[in-house]
Amino acid sequence: MADWDEILDCEGLLCPLPVLKARKRLLTLASGAVLCVRATDPMAAVDLPHFCAEAGHTYLGSRPEGAVTLHLVRRG
Repeated sequence: MADWDEILDCEGLLCPLPVLKARKRLLTLASGAVLCVRATDPMAAVDLPHFCAEAGHTYLGSRPEGAVTLHLVRRG
């Protein structure tokens, strides 16, 4: 079983697109749902936690998966 409810592929996208796409997808999820953002842009590790703090979501952390980093966000 996956650690998330939805997955969003942002591979190859540069700042600010991973955050903008995550924001749009989170709007469709129920409160408490977890979104996994697959990103290759190293700035996502800075941008996503900052976005979560500003928007009321919880950044659950990240983990590498080859050239991609998985970022987990719980919708507030």
